[in-house]
Amino acid sequence: MIDKILGPKYDAYLGFIRRQMIKDQIEARGVKDLRVLAAMDKVCRHCFVTEDMVSRAYEDYPLPIAREQTISQPYIVALMSELLGLKGAEKVLEIGTGSGYQTAVLAELAAEVRTVELFPDLALAARARLEKLGYRNISLRAGDGAQGWQEHAPYDAIMVTCAAPDIPPALLAQLKPGGRLVIPVGSEPQDLLLVKNTPSGAERETVCQVRFVPLLKPE
Repeated sequence: MIDKILGPKYDAYLGFIRRQMIKDQIEARGVKDLRVLAAMDKVCRHCFVTEDMVSRAYEDYPLPIAREQTISQPYIVALMSELLGLKGAEKVLEIGTGSGYQTAVLAELAAEVRTVELFPDLALAARARLEKLGYRNISLRAGDGAQGWQEHAPYDAIMVTCAAPDIPPALLAQLKPGGRLVIPVGSEPQDLLLVKNTPSGAERETVCQVRFVPLLKPE
């Protein structure tokens, strides 16, 4: 309710702490891609959290959303986005829409984003939120993320925002030659992997350890 009471002043305050978040949490930890930093500044994380979490939206940790899912830590959102190496013309697949925050960041960085969310209620809420914010380059559906979105493959880049035991074969098959896939793999804490689709096969690089909710299967 505080944003409704204070209006533009509160928006200005949130903009200020968002810029501080970028300086203190993201740039200071090594994210350098100027397009990623601009996207993190443009996308209002507080628009993707519950009302009781707005005052904590720019703190450096994940926050809970419905279905025991989370909205990722800002630094991890920026890091994973930078790892994809997007220039602006790409078609990107995201697995695990959640609240839609990472989706919006990707939409600022790529020409087209397709995103798959397991839970239909989360998918509907994210679609409404993203449409309200004016995003027109995002397509969203509910389904099994491990199967990707075959009808529109191949993709220049794929991001998975939930942890799998290993890289789902369907996702690798939907990645373009030369494409990049970023995914947390293993048990907690997981390894954040950058996978490059090279002529000699998939090359894996472990970036850091992370903690994500698991990649679930439909019941």
